[in-house]
Amino acid sequence: MKTRAITAFFFTIVMLGSIFLGAYTFTGFYLLLSVFALAEFYTLIRTASINPHTVIGLIVSALVFVLNAGYHFFVVEFKYVLLLIPLVSAVFLFELYRKDKSPFSNIAYTFTGLFFVTVPFCFYYSLGFLSDWNLYNYHLPLAFLLMLWASDTGAYLFGRKLGAHKLFERHSPKKTWEGFFGGMFTSVLVSFIISFFFKEIGFLVWAGMAVLIVSFGTLGDLVESMLKRSLNAKDSGNLLPGHGGLLDRFDGLLIAAPIVYAYLYLVLN
Repeated sequence: MKTRAITAFFFTIVMLGSIFLGAYTFTGFYLLLSVFALAEFYTLIRTASINPHTVIGLIVSALVFVLNAGYHFFVVEFKYVLLLIPLVSAVFLFELYRKDKSPFSNIAYTFTGLFFVTVPFCFYYSLGFLSDWNLYNYHLPLAFLLMLWASDTGAYLFGRKLGAHKLFERHSPKKTWEGFFGGMFTSVLVSFIISFFFKEIGFLVWAGMAVLIVSFGTLGDLVESMLKRSLNAKDSGNLLPGHGGLLDRFDGLLIAAPIVYAYLYLVLN
């Protein structure tokens, strides 16, 4: 428990620092985070005797994130997106020279990692530029994290004290409906507090964001649990002592971030 608390403290400091220290720090940190999270995904998949194209996948991941960031900074033209074409084709080409019984499983999991890990991180990153396309604003990324953490905390506390009805026992035996609604309550409460500090969005919009984060964050958690159970893995990695891997910490972001981005984009535009 002590190790877990220490890791959580420093993890929180680093996460908040990456948001508060400006656009370039935010960009660099989440570029590295998305690449390391994808590497963890590929390592986890290898335990099932599947061999994704790790090097190509990581290069494509970094390039996709950089192109996304460059788009917000107005330094990327469409022609640079074409660099992705030979890299994507290389996955199929290199697989031809492998002697593997499941070539299309290798190809499929290479691309699955990109869509499951890299794309959500790109959407989360883009929240920092949603209010003004080429100017960084930390309000939305910070609010997202605060609501997500509030959801996790509320789900744990309410689930521990009141939990009786299982949410999805087959994939996550400890999750309960009481914990889910407890997380919803705490997340909406945090959104109410946020509305007093970040006034560019009204409380109802913040509350809607909280509901989406809890709903799809829980779904992301369940999907990641399903992945680990299918591979007989307890944690996605061991980078964070007491917490497991990066995917264990960011599973709530993986499905929630694209949904929240779409919601806010439609509301703000």
